[in-house]
Amino acid sequence: MDGVYAALARVPLFRNVRQEVIKLERLGGALTNVCYKVTIGSAAYVLRLAGKGTSDYIDRTAEEHNARVAAAAGVNAKVLYFDARDGTMVTRFVEGVSMNAGEGFGLDSGAPIRAARALERVHRLGRVFRSRFDVFAAIDDYLGLLREQRTPLPEDYYEVGRKTRAVRRALEASPVPLVPCHNDPWPGNLLDADGRIYLIDWEYSGMNDPMWDLADLSVEAGFGPEQDRTMMEAYRGGTVSPALYSRLEIYKAMSDLHWSLWGFVQHAKGNPVEDFWSYGLERLGRSRTRMGSADFSRHVGVVREGGRPCAPKRVYRVEPERRKTVRKVPESG
Repeated sequence: MDGVYAALARVPLFRNVRQEVIKLERLGGALTNVCYKVTIGSAAYVLRLAGKGTSDYIDRTAEEHNARVAAAAGVNAKVLYFDARDGTMVTRFVEGVSMNAGEGFGLDSGAPIRAARALERVHRLGRVFRSRFDVFAAIDDYLGLLREQRTPLPEDYYEVGRKTRAVRRALEASPVPLVPCHNDPWPGNLLDADGRIYLIDWEYSGMNDPMWDLADLSVEAGFGPEQDRTMMEAYRGGTVSPALYSRLEIYKAMSDLHWSLWGFVQHAKGNPVEDFWSYGLERLGRSRTRMGSADFSRHVGVVREGGRPCAPKRVYRVEPERRKTVRKVPESG
């Protein structure tokens, strides 16, 4: 625990606090970072220690900015300390229930509605995030990392990769205004605090097509058609066009592909926390199945021909030199 106490000593809030009055509890759910609940008297915080090598593909300066913007808007835990050099962060501890625990989305019919409304608040933050999350750029970056590690891709990837080029062209032909996005809204990153939803772990946040967040949530939470409809109607505040559902469907396939490659990178880097090769194969298989479905080509065609959602009320400008790249998995805090 010496490293944990050394990290706490760097934080002005804890600098003069004696070790014996600090209670530490390691939090579960993280695959790349390590998080601790830090309790001092009646006050509780979360210390996040970034995983080794994660700053190679996470823009920590952008993460800090975006996380503070989200906290100021009340959709993230308050950020009390952030060291962009190594990703060490301290936030207030949010007393809530992870939406990945217990009933989660499976038995709570209102959960998709609350989650959709939380994402809608993020998308209308009113301030520009300092990074750009582009799934195709992220995929290219992962492929580059795998080449550097001399890790061969599974044979199934090449078929999916060919079909991905058509998806990319379709989305480029029908762009939408970019908005602030979380980009990793898996249920473990959503905390339900008596009905108020907080989103944590803003490592992959950046300006993006808002449908990515909804598609990623749908995939990670295992939504079926009815839950998708509930989520989308809550997000849009009414009936949703078939064209918007087509956009959702193609991003679902890209979500599985993105996180499959992320898993292969974790495997290549020797992350021992999980069998990331099997994880990557499972996600790749899901992406392949989605892209091989009878309706997928129709969805791509609808998007390519210009069927698109209405533009958000706010239009944002993004600093072109800052492009968000990669990752995945749950981090507490």
